Amino acid sequence: MESIGFFLGVVIGISLGLIGGGGSILTIPVLVYIMGISPSNSTTYSLFIVGVASLIGSIKGIKDKMLDYRIAFFFGVPSIVSIFIMRKYIMPILPDNLFTIADFSITKDLAIMIVFAILMIVASFSMIKKEILIQGTNSEIHNKGIVLKGTLAGVLTGFVGVGGGFLIIPTLLFSANLPMRKAVITSLLIITFNSLFGFAASLNSNPIDWGFLIKFTGFAVVGILIGMYLSQKISNEKLKPIFGWFILIMGIYILIKETFI
Repeated sequence: MESIGFFLGVVIGISLGLIGGGGSILTIPVLVYIMGISPSNSTTYSLFIVGVASLIGSIKGIKDKMLDYRIAFFFGVPSIVSIFIMRKYIMPILPDNLFTIADFSITKDLAIMIVFAILMIVASFSMIKKEILIQGTNSEIHNKGIVLKGTLAGVLTGFVGVGGGFLIIPTLLFSANLPMRKAVITSLLIITFNSLFGFAASLNSNPIDWGFLIKFTGFAVVGILIGMYLSQKISNEKLKPIFGWFILIMGIYILIKETFI
């Protein structure tokens, strides 16, 4: 099972390199169901894995001049602030047993997985549906809306331990009117800061197996380099619906497994 998990680490990196998101959506289930790590610890591990892999990808994209600094600032800063607050101050004070309904206990780990599964399902629809993207100019971009969405992405990232690419990419495409390749690179930079700031804020809350974490991250880094190479050969617009259906099925599976099985 462990070898399968490390192989999927490469797949996680490939998804980040190809479509600028989806890495954490895959990372959490792999860590929880294949590597046997608790959801709480998996959220912390995921932030480091995806953050480092995204950093490698964003550096290459910056060299290729594919980064929109203005949009990265207006989306990235509020998301970083909100994720830091979530991981540093809010998550540590949440009780392990949140509440009980009719003898059914809702634990923090269960809540994380349920919210995560719902986010997967919602994110899958933005990947599956076909929208006509009309490229605009910077004057048409509403900074307040981008700031608000950045804040929301940070809150969700802080709770479920995801980089937020599945929230960031639709915003950059349809609110900021960025071309796909530029949206991917800008997303990777935002994911980098979101994830690494969130991880830093979580260091005192969860024990870290650094040997395992660095090894898994290495596989993800290999994957993102492969993904960025493939992105020059394969249309990521065509890949998004396929990935979206996969995420939808996985989200439904996690929701059923955590609540009924």
